[in-house]
Amino acid sequence: MAKIEFLDLGIQPIANNFLLTADQIKNEYKFHLTVTFDEETKLVSLSDFVPPELMFNDSYVYYSSLSQTMRSHFKETADALIREFSPRKILEIGSNDGVFLKNFENEMAIAVEPCGNFAEITKNLGYTTYKNFWTSELAEEIAFNHGRQDLIFAANCICHIQNLDEAFDAISKSLSSSGVFVFEDPSLLKMMERNSYDQIYDEHAHIFSVTSLKSILREYGLEIFKVQNLSIHGGSNRIFACHEKTRKIDKSVEENLTKENNFGLNSIAAYRQFSKNVQRSKDQLLDLLSELKRKKYKIVSYGATSKSTTVFNYCEIGPDLIDYIVDTTEAKQGKLSPGVHIPVISPEDGFDNSVNYAFLGAWNYEKEITQKEKIFLESNRFITHVPHVRFIK
Repeated sequence: MAKIEFLDLGIQPIANNFLLTADQIKNEYKFHLTVTFDEETKLVSLSDFVPPELMFNDSYVYYSSLSQTMRSHFKETADALIREFSPRKILEIGSNDGVFLKNFENEMAIAVEPCGNFAEITKNLGYTTYKNFWTSELAEEIAFNHGRQDLIFAANCICHIQNLDEAFDAISKSLSSSGVFVFEDPSLLKMMERNSYDQIYDEHAHIFSVTSLKSILREYGLEIFKVQNLSIHGGSNRIFACHEKTRKIDKSVEENLTKENNFGLNSIAAYRQFSKNVQRSKDQLLDLLSELKRKKYKIVSYGATSKSTTVFNYCEIGPDLIDYIVDTTEAKQGKLSPGVHIPVISPEDGFDNSVNYAFLGAWNYEKEITQKEKIFLESNRFITHVPHVRFIK
């Protein structure tokens, strides 16, 4: 069995590395973004990983709490987990700005967050916070200081961890005998169905299927007992795992395994077709933007996202096609986007009547954004490439 490379998204930058100075532009880190399929485990991963400290550091710019969608999602998630499992000890891996932990009492919850700016936030909120990457060594320290955990939670984090063997071994050793490990990450099946290749960027070391996770977790005495399919982040899976033979297996596990097998996720043919679909999407998007630009329309991008970083660099879309990007995150404003160096400004400064079309960089928040921008949509259009290149009216 071997790892087979099936997708080449070209030379890419750090997706969240927004640039301010000439030195930053000159020394910008870039890497070749290619993707592999492991025939044995069925795991989809980047061919080469970016050093974690280049991506996750004290100046990380994605704040989960800025989105009403995410605030509501994590409130509902916390409430549901409390109702179902009544945990007394809770550990969150990748706690970001505390949007999930805020729903738990201080003495119940522990935060693990390698980005110093976010670790400071949860610490100031009163939570025991470890400013570290998740490792076996850290797991042993937390177990010694706080005991084993009833609930270990991670959202859009486990897929960032390059060494899954160490990550899952550490979780197995940190979880109480009847504890649950709940994590959500982008769904490989949804990405393939929707052709949303921009789920692939430096931070996403892996794109998980339920099939691959079942195979890998089993090696550490863990098993999946339930799967929930979520619409969040353009299609995610919430995986519920526990120590083997400690909980009844829900029918949702087999249902998801069957769906993935029927789609073809267990063989390379589906991935080769996906690669062809991605190339077609690139050609269509470039054709559309170029035609609109020839007609002298003003095009901006709505949302300076990691996803749009992948799209713009793969498709070689720069300031010649996109005038600027509007984004509500102050840490991104006044800077240049990674790789293609499109200016980022605030919506107040740039999302006005002069704009004819806006590429939806944050397409996974389409519902929230279209509600917010009803006036813009009365006479103008958003453009998206998911599931195919189209206008949003």
